[in-house]
Amino acid sequence: MHNLFDLKKGQKCLIDKILTNGSMRRRFLDIGLTPNTLVECVNISPQGDPKAFLIRGAIIAIRQEDCKNILIKELVV
Repeated sequence: MHNLFDLKKGQKCLIDKILTNGSMRRRFLDIGLTPNTLVECVNISPQGDPKAFLIRGAIIAIRQEDCKNILIKELVV
């Protein structure tokens, strides 16, 4: 199964599951990162971490360690 960090710049996907708990899970839910949400990778930092994602109209940077806990369903063309 792929996670959010696997997205390349310009790729889109649908969210499948969020595996984290506690305050980080709450933050993801607060920004609208829920199952079946469409997410697009819009930028990658020069070092490759973090990546910036377009989520429900807002651009949010997420670190690799947090992206690994966000599973994706499929790539959307």
